[in-house]
Amino acid sequence: MGKTLTEIAQQLSTPKTVQKTVPEKTKVIEEVKPLPKVQLIYAFNGTGKTRLSREFKELFPPKIGGENTPNSELVNKKILYYSAFTEDLFYWDNDLAFDAKPKLLIRANSFTRWVLEEQGQDQNIVTNFQRYTNDKLTPRFNEEYKFKGNDDKEIAVKAFSEVTFSLEGGNDEHAGNLKISKGEESNFIWSIFYTLLEQAISTLNDVQPDYPEPTPFDNLEYVFIDDPVSSLDDNHLIQLAVDLAQLVKSNESSIKFIITTHNPIFFNVLCNEFGSDEKTERYSWKSKWFSKSRLEKNGDGSLNLVEQPNDSPFAYHLHLISQLEEAIKSGQIEKYHFNLLRNILEKTATFLGYKRWEHLLPEADDGLPNPHAKRIVNFSSHSKHAADEVQPLKPEEKTLLENLVKHIVERHRFWQEKTT
Repeated sequence: MGKTLTEIAQQLSTPKTVQKTVPEKTKVIEEVKPLPKVQLIYAFNGTGKTRLSREFKELFPPKIGGENTPNSELVNKKILYYSAFTEDLFYWDNDLAFDAKPKLLIRANSFTRWVLEEQGQDQNIVTNFQRYTNDKLTPRFNEEYKFKGNDDKEIAVKAFSEVTFSLEGGNDEHAGNLKISKGEESNFIWSIFYTLLEQAISTLNDVQPDYPEPTPFDNLEYVFIDDPVSSLDDNHLIQLAVDLAQLVKSNESSIKFIITTHNPIFFNVLCNEFGSDEKTERYSWKSKWFSKSRLEKNGDGSLNLVEQPNDSPFAYHLHLISQLEEAIKSGQIEKYHFNLLRNILEKTATFLGYKRWEHLLPEADDGLPNPHAKRIVNFSSHSKHAADEVQPLKPEEKTLLENLVKHIVERHRFWQEKTT
């Protein structure tokens, strides 16, 4: 039976109780298995990864109280999270009427205030940003300044509340006045979060157990990271995955990490990094501290968190095929099964080098992909009307789905997992 996002969030934060047989006593006992230090989750876009980060955050409201210090808001946090919601802290000032240079504005928040104002990490943020984009693309944080508003009243703008971008050494005449792309903007925001995370881990690692001193992260329990690689090419994506894994593995505190992604390469690299034992002078990492799973969405909108047995979610298409075959066998074919079929077609086409998924469909007499099959798959997997989602399938549509699954499996010689 499927679960809600809230229930999945609770599952991620609740230690498992497992049954264990004690041979010498010939009895079964229950044992609480501690949560892994890292939980890696693969899910397709649209499954609910970003909403899951919000649901998880709601389970850990900030600690109420604390001393009235500049760090009090940060100290009260139990979770740091990076997701699409993190990007809401940043927005562009597009004053086209007065031809003002584009500026990325930062809403007041405890995270950027600590890492920029208190820790002075602006240059490290620039370095991290350029590592994953372009070493010529340079962000610059503003110093504090004042200007007169419409009512001739003087307005003060705080330092580190605005960012401008320039392309150093470029030939573009607007090289010093750039509005970067949405992908570059996401990378910049990730660079701020990553630098904050570096400082948090470094700060906690430096705490001496015999003589502990308070830090801004003393109540921090979890770090939730949702898909920081949406706009990176494969080379930078792999570099980011390796950097993130090494940073997480260097953590000596009790903080636990949850990382979600829709990218198979990112998932695979993190699996390889977290799945091996490693010893350094300062820390020792054990593969048993790491778990991997898939977040699956059911036809009724509920979800399941399923253990991922290997280091590549590419095998997930085999699971989808088995689901389709089971639905065909039971006669319980629903419209959402066309979504699964479309997903299989797209990923298989990419893997085999076809430009379009339609090329995997049976051919018509003219040698082109069967137009009827293409139309039905398109319509059934991209319905724009809620009523269409519950409308029963016609017998010929069910037959078409069955024939297409059989065609794909036989034509492309899929190996199929045995189901029990």
